[in-house]
Amino acid sequence: MPPDWLDNGIQIVLVIQSLGEWLAGPMMFFSFLGSEQFFLLIAPAIYWCINTQIGLRLGIYLALTAGVNSILKLIFHGPRPYWYDPRVIALAGESSFGIPSGHSQSAVVVWGSLAASIGKRWLGLLAGVLFILIGLSRMYLGVHFPQDVLVGWLIGILLLWILIKIEPPVLSWLRQKNLAGQISAALIASLLIILIAWLARQALGDWSVPTEWIENAARAFPDDEPINPLALSGIVSNAAIFFGLATGGMWINSRGGFRVQGSGWQLVMRYLVGLLGVLVFWFGLGELLPDGEGGFPLLLRYLRYALVGFWVSGLAPVTFIRLHLADSIQK
Repeated sequence: MPPDWLDNGIQIVLVIQSLGEWLAGPMMFFSFLGSEQFFLLIAPAIYWCINTQIGLRLGIYLALTAGVNSILKLIFHGPRPYWYDPRVIALAGESSFGIPSGHSQSAVVVWGSLAASIGKRWLGLLAGVLFILIGLSRMYLGVHFPQDVLVGWLIGILLLWILIKIEPPVLSWLRQKNLAGQISAALIASLLIILIAWLARQALGDWSVPTEWIENAARAFPDDEPINPLALSGIVSNAAIFFGLATGGMWINSRGGFRVQGSGWQLVMRYLVGLLGVLVFWFGLGELLPDGEGGFPLLLRYLRYALVGFWVSGLAPVTFIRLHLADSIQK
């Protein structure tokens, strides 16, 4: 990215940050509403307790937009504002490249998908307001240039349009296949995401992260690990989550699915039991398995995150049925 663009972007970020420290709390809140962590709390709740189709769609759309975002970050390999200029106050730390903004892109795809699925005008207006506030929050926190946010919005709009258009024919094509064929298709799509990311990183050749970026990031967060935006662990996680969610959804459907209807206590217990399973597979196995960028650690990461996705869409509903927290559609 041309230095003039970065310098002009820094000036805008500094102006936004100069609006006052009182904005830190609200901006962190809006940033959280565009984070993968927030969406990973909401999408399972919708899938387990409200509407399986919408919940699974949100989860898969989130995994896909995160994967696309990771690939584009490697292609553009642009800095974060606080990496580039020490005058920027870093209120959040990030190790991935800056452009396009993942929060902005995901907000458009996920909130836009939710608005489109429900079809309520007020939700569409709320989604539009959230797009803007989430993008502004990322600039205030010092982790994105204005151009990062703008490109994130544009990619999000394009990707949401594509996903909505291709979903019906893709689902129709998958229904013509048996379960093994459906799972194979999901696995190939998942591995293709990782392959494209690896090729994008290879295309950088001998390029390396500028020392100044690393030093500025370390100065802002001295207790954190050094930034490693060329890492593939994030894209592996996103691709694996996609595979696990898709596979679990296909598998539970082949068993007849489950009913989301239930009493208040059943819905609460579903969510608590479901989250417990996520914690076991996500954090529990994360403590036991080795981490790193080598082939074997990345394979184990893929399996762990695929298990998380499979639990959410497949194993958790079966567990709910066994615990009498939900009924099978076939019942």
